[in-house]
Amino acid sequence: MPNLDDIRATLKKHGQEHLLATWDALDPEGRERLLDDLARIDFAWVEARRKDLKAGAAGPGGEIFPAPVVELPKTDADRQQFAKAKAVGEDALRQGKAAAFLVAGGQGTRLGFNGPKGAFPVGPVSGRTLFQWHAEQILARSIRYRSVIPWYIMTSRENDADTKAFFDQNDYFGLARENVVFFQQDMVPCLDLDGKMLLADVDRVAMNPNGHGGSLFGLRTSGALDDMRRRGIEYISYFQVDNPLVTICDPVFLGLHILAGSEMSSKVLMKAAPDERIGVACLQDGKPTVVEYIDMDETSQNAVGPDGRLTFWAGSIAIHIINVPFVERVAGSESLPWHQSRKKVPYFDGARVVKPKTENAVKFETFVFDALPFADAFLNLEVSREHEFAPVKNATGVDSAESSRQLLTRYFAEWLVQAGIPVPFPDNLPSAATGPFLEISPLYALDAEELAGKVKPGGFAVERSLMLG
Repeated sequence: MPNLDDIRATLKKHGQEHLLATWDALDPEGRERLLDDLARIDFAWVEARRKDLKAGAAGPGGEIFPAPVVELPKTDADRQQFAKAKAVGEDALRQGKAAAFLVAGGQGTRLGFNGPKGAFPVGPVSGRTLFQWHAEQILARSIRYRSVIPWYIMTSRENDADTKAFFDQNDYFGLARENVVFFQQDMVPCLDLDGKMLLADVDRVAMNPNGHGGSLFGLRTSGALDDMRRRGIEYISYFQVDNPLVTICDPVFLGLHILAGSEMSSKVLMKAAPDERIGVACLQDGKPTVVEYIDMDETSQNAVGPDGRLTFWAGSIAIHIINVPFVERVAGSESLPWHQSRKKVPYFDGARVVKPKTENAVKFETFVFDALPFADAFLNLEVSREHEFAPVKNATGVDSAESSRQLLTRYFAEWLVQAGIPVPFPDNLPSAATGPFLEISPLYALDAEELAGKVKPGGFAVERSLMLG
């Protein structure tokens, strides 16, 4: 157990002695938990964040310009370039040079679900969970390219044990256990509005995950990067847990990334509206970056070009290809900026846990896209919203489980129509709640081309909910 006198001296030095106010009332287990929390805290980091808090949130920086984007293919030359890129990406996959990396630290609270978000059922017909959806795609791609695609999964302190148990209960969804590597995201203290740390309970410090930017540092500190080097991994396919339409280790994206000599590449899509709540791929001070929607002024949001298209149209959807040496460089020597947001953080007031009704504290996070300015070369690839983005963030409405199931159904309807199978409801589903729905397992077909090779045109008609695979 950490030394109490050393901890007490550190707290006094940094003006945080109040964190031991409950000490005398704690049992031995509670004292161990509290000292363990305190021993893990970097107090130099706390002091730096207190200064940030006093200075206020950082502004958006210098003038922004639209970032260059490789747009969806429109000509035969474009299609030839994409075909060439696909061949390059497929070759890298066959050689076992790519790994999948999932950021999955969240809980399903906003969905009304008690458990890791990845355990939430999203399959329109089968009820497959997000974890199973991703796992089957990785397994299917591994089978197609006759190679191992290791899967690295970043959990959180809150859901790590439940996530591992869920994978164990489901026999890792057919994947070899040695090829699925878990590690926990680092936690950082919350500060109240005066820069003081809070207790979450009588024996725990109030902390929050350090943001998806922390995933890069977590890869290094967990030993995952060392594991990648041993396996000969050169490219990391980064994605977040809540999007079942993500194409993991996309060979076209991977090939374009390789051909461009990019260190970090991003998928973007046409914003649905000027005020859509997603970040935008930009250039700032000549460097690639993503500007969050809250940091973009209304004039820039609504600006349009001569063609009537939004000037800042390229919305980032948290899908990246990142080179292993680039992660090593960023995680080893660079410092990503800390973003601060005011939140309602429950705290122990000396007698009980209080759930505040107003914002009482600041959470600090880093964002993975803030690594982009450190890249010597980058690439943004436009993708179709209908083919790549069906996030599950809300219980109902936009970006909900209901809307995701509808989007998945429309996507698979498109596959079936291309294969010559009549589908009477691809564009106008009667109900987001009752269907009818369509679902095609990645283990049955990874893409429309594979499906077309497995069904006979006109061989059947879709009249109700249908599951293949």
